[in-house]
Amino acid sequence: MHSRQTVSAILRHLRPLIGIAAVFLIWHCACTFGHISAYVLPAPRKVFQTFLKMTGSGEIMRDILVSFGRVFRGFGIAFALAFLLAMLRIAFPSAEPFYAPFVQFFRNVPPISMIPLLILWCGIGETTKTVIIVLAAFFPMYLAIVKGFTSVDPKLLEVARVFEYPLYRTFLRVILPSALPDILLGMRTSLGYAWRAIIGAEMVAASTGLGHMILFAQQMSRTDKVIVGIFVIGTVGCLTDFILGRLIRRFVGGRAQHGWD
Repeated sequence: MHSRQTVSAILRHLRPLIGIAAVFLIWHCACTFGHISAYVLPAPRKVFQTFLKMTGSGEIMRDILVSFGRVFRGFGIAFALAFLLAMLRIAFPSAEPFYAPFVQFFRNVPPISMIPLLILWCGIGETTKTVIIVLAAFFPMYLAIVKGFTSVDPKLLEVARVFEYPLYRTFLRVILPSALPDILLGMRTSLGYAWRAIIGAEMVAASTGLGHMILFAQQMSRTDKVIVGIFVIGTVGCLTDFILGRLIRRFVGGRAQHGWD
């Protein structure tokens, strides 16, 4: 039985690697036997050599750190705003009709479409990129936090009233722990939106970062660098999601799972 479980665990970890290897094999065969121009699709070996060269020069790490710093700053601001507005929503439910139309409107406006206006207002500095990340990350977190706050078991709230908990204690001991899985799930979802937004912003209004690197490589007809940038973005995004997912499992177990673990 133990050996069967070991084999099952090995196969579970090998399946993703087999899928990745199959994609690279198809890519290699398409470049080798498909008469595809290296300008359109460089071979995997060429892309890997470019990645090693950019890593050795420190170019990749500099852009990763710049983009990560922007994402971290915008994501933090978005979380603070989403949490405060969600608290306002449960503390003063009668006020929601006054701002709900604006939330629904901007939730459906792509943050990238705001870039021209933000450049006019804020220039091409860090403020523009931060606002774009905030707009992208705010709404999934806000909706998830509101859902967590408003779906608390009424029986728990009744117990708090029976024990005459003050409002702040009811929030800290009942509402917040009950809403924590939804809050963390909203944060994890918004993190992906933040990465997607910063790449678009850096392609338009930046001189550093992964998005700028991809745009500059495209202008220089360096398809290999474009592909390297895409792989790096996907890898960094997966890594940050993996870390946040492990933190979620540690704090709330399986109560904040969303289907892509």
